[in-house]
Amino acid sequence: MKRLQDKVCLVTGAASNPGLGYATALLFAQEGARLVITDIDEAGLAKCAAEITEAGGEVVYWKQDVTSEAEWQHTMSEIERRFGRLDALVNNAGIAVLKPLEAFTLAEYERQMQVNMTSVFLGSQAGVALMRKVGDGGSIVNMSSTAGLVGVPGVSVYAASKGGVRLFSKTVAMETAAENIRCNTVHPGMIATNMQLLALRDNPEQYEILTNSIPMRSMGKPEDIAQAVLFLASDESAYITGTELVVDGGMTAQ
Repeated sequence: MKRLQDKVCLVTGAASNPGLGYATALLFAQEGARLVITDIDEAGLAKCAAEITEAGGEVVYWKQDVTSEAEWQHTMSEIERRFGRLDALVNNAGIAVLKPLEAFTLAEYERQMQVNMTSVFLGSQAGVALMRKVGDGGSIVNMSSTAGLVGVPGVSVYAASKGGVRLFSKTVAMETAAENIRCNTVHPGMIATNMQLLALRDNPEQYEILTNSIPMRSMGKPEDIAQAVLFLASDESAYITGTELVVDGGMTAQ
């Protein structure tokens, strides 16, 4: 039996390749999930869906702005109409605007908080509502960051959003534990995604410095994060809720 056999799973932010959502979607499909993927990038979604379908997986997709309450309601209504249930929700969509505190504008702050934190609130609220309606429990995995655990220069707003995701998720876990709805966070370190590679392209001199700061001396792969998300979404973590899973090559152990 595959680890997500016949479970209905939603992964947001699944269009970017290499990316955490893309890798998670592919792995979920391999593990037997009945998969829904969303993003604002329809072309990227189509590529992800095609790769899943070609490998024999089951997937549907549509465009979703995760900062919109109306679009979350539409997504959950469609999932209920098509599948009648939701077993796992991965709130993965996010952005990173990296600059010193004094360089941020209020608009940049608000946008980053909307995409990284408000979307997790909206998604978790909508996901819990459907899971409660069905009554069979479920798993919510919210993507945070090592920047949500320790101070990192130049990421103040990103850190605020990801730290918010961490504590928000713990409270959701406490409110839903008796209903067998679990809520946990994953905290990636330096992972070779499009987001990270773009930052390194803009600051090539930082690449060696950053890599050398990782005890394992290399950046992680999106698949490393996908495996952590899979564990938390599957029944293998049935007694785990309200906690964080750090995947960072030892960075925060220093």
